[in-house]
Amino acid sequence: MFVHGYLGGEAQWSDQSEVFGQHFRVVTPDLPGFGANCHLEAPERIEDYANFVLDELTRRGVHRFHLVGHSMGGMIVQEMTRLAPDRIDYLVLYGTGPVGVIPGRFETISESKNRVSAEGVKATGRRISATWFMDGAQAENYQVCADLAGKVSLQAMLAGLSAMEAWSGEGQLHHIKSPTLVLWGDGDRSYKWSQTEQLWKGIPDAKLAVVPGCAHAVHLEKPYLFNALLMDFFPLE
Repeated sequence: MFVHGYLGGEAQWSDQSEVFGQHFRVVTPDLPGFGANCHLEAPERIEDYANFVLDELTRRGVHRFHLVGHSMGGMIVQEMTRLAPDRIDYLVLYGTGPVGVIPGRFETISESKNRVSAEGVKATGRRISATWFMDGAQAENYQVCADLAGKVSLQAMLAGLSAMEAWSGEGQLHHIKSPTLVLWGDGDRSYKWSQTEQLWKGIPDAKLAVVPGCAHAVHLEKPYLFNALLMDFFPLE
C-alpha cells in the first residue's frame, strides 16, 4: 500500500506499481479530493484520511499489508498505526515527520493558505511541486506532479493544509511496533533532518535510509534507489 501526499495521486506511483507488482499485490489509492477522487470533498483531519485508506483496503479484501506513506501520506500512515496496528506488517515513513506544523518547511502552512487564495490552485500547485525536486520545474518527473496538483480543487487544497496544521503524532511514535524504515532525501525542502531524526529515534528499532542528491520526491528523482531500498526492507515470500 502506497499512500501519496499533499497534491499527489496514484499516477506518481506508476514505477513502483510496475516493480513491486512483480512480487506483491500493490494498492495505490487516490485520497479524497485528489487524483481520480478530486470530485470528493477532502476531509480536514488526518484521522479521516486514515480511515478512508483503511476502509478502502477492507473493501478490497486486504486485511494485512506493508505500508508506505509519503509526506502528508506519512502522517496518514502514522495515524493508521494508531487505528489499526495489527493490520500493518512493515512500515515505511518517507519524506515525512511526526508533526503537521513542519519546522523549516519552504514556507509556513499559513503562507501556503494565503498564497493559494491569492494565486489560484494551478499556479500554487505548480510552484509547490517544483520544490519537491532538486532541479525544480526542469526535473524529469516534475510534470507528473504538476498535472496531479492541477486537478485539486481549492477546497481540497485548503482542507489538506488544515489537516496537516491540526495534526501531531509525536506522542504515538513509541507505540509503533511494526518494523519501520525512515527514508529521506538529503535535499528535502519540506521536511528537514530534525523531523527525520525524530522519527528514526522515536520509533523503536527504526531503520534509516538517507538518499543523497534528492529532494522531497526520491521515488521520482532516483526511483532505482528508492525501489532497491524498499525491496531490501520488505521480506519476499
